[in-house]
Amino acid sequence: MSAPVPDPDPQPPPEALAGRGMPPGETPEGEASTGSGAGPYRPLSRGWGKGPLVLICLLAVVCALFFLAYAIILNL
Repeated sequence: MSAPVPDPDPQPPPEALAGRGMPPGETPEGEASTGSGAGPYRPLSRGWGKGPLVLICLLAVVCALFFLAYAIILNL
């Protein structure tokens, strides 16, 4: 079984591009989609609440103390 021979000129014929308005080999213009109209306006929030932030810090301190105690016990 052999592979098909690739087309030496992959461009479509000019008749196929006649309705598009772009000549062969030209690059079309980019879209103007840089706007931020992705939904209704929502005012920005202040960020994280104090509760979750305190919980994460407390968990980090508990983990650090655990590993510190573990390291001290291993060295005895």
